[in-house]
Amino acid sequence: MITSCPAHLIALAERLVDASGGIVRRYFRSQLSVSDKPDLSPVTVADREAESMIRTILAAQRPEDGIIGEEYGVKNPDAEYVWVIDPIDGTKAFITGRPIFGTLIALLYQGAPVLGLIDQPVIGDRWFGAVGRATTLNGTPAKVRSCRSLAAATLGTTTPDMFTGADVAAFARLSAATKFTVYGGDCYAYGLLASGFQDLVVEASLNLYDYAALAPVVIGAGGVMTDWQGRPLDRHSDGRVVAAGDAGVHAEALRVLEL
Repeated sequence: MITSCPAHLIALAERLVDASGGIVRRYFRSQLSVSDKPDLSPVTVADREAESMIRTILAAQRPEDGIIGEEYGVKNPDAEYVWVIDPIDGTKAFITGRPIFGTLIALLYQGAPVLGLIDQPVIGDRWFGAVGRATTLNGTPAKVRSCRSLAAATLGTTTPDMFTGADVAAFARLSAATKFTVYGGDCYAYGLLASGFQDLVVEASLNLYDYAALAPVVIGAGGVMTDWQGRPLDRHSDGRVVAAGDAGVHAEALRVLEL
């Protein structure tokens, strides 16, 4: 494990979202044709062009690295460094004209996330987190807020539809134990948590490209982000995540989910 993410890789990650952001902005609130993938999730030309741009830059700058992307699959996944790309996290928000989606770029080192970017190219919000550095929002420090208890916490999740089986009842228990629950936001909700506007985000059914970039952002802002068993997130996690600004609230949430 590395204790500090190399500066040249940080600069490259910023370059990737700079390049993809121009593509996403060009297509936002335009008359796009929307296709359905095999899992019935929507995809647009903006998703595909943005990821293609990111991959082109990585092929030129870091050809030995691996890539795991939502739209164009896996390349060299066992490399020491692997870039994880979600060109538009929140495509449903994107195609309905709501600026709460984001581009996610993560870098894994030996399977664990060491760098994460949440970039909202329309609003201009960019959260950056990396091992050995404090999280920033648009270059200024981002910091989670303290929360005295789970009962005082605001809970967020993108949609209740992501919970299946026993997870449905587990999330319902958690929602009932918090102050209130808000829905929607995708990756943007984790940025808001990192900046102290939300206390807790709990989700399930996520893929690696959905959560890999989020953990460095939340942790670098002083928060906690794990799976539902309290384990650190890595490429083998099951897609159920708990992010909290306050360690005590995180611990309480894990206990409620386990009931």
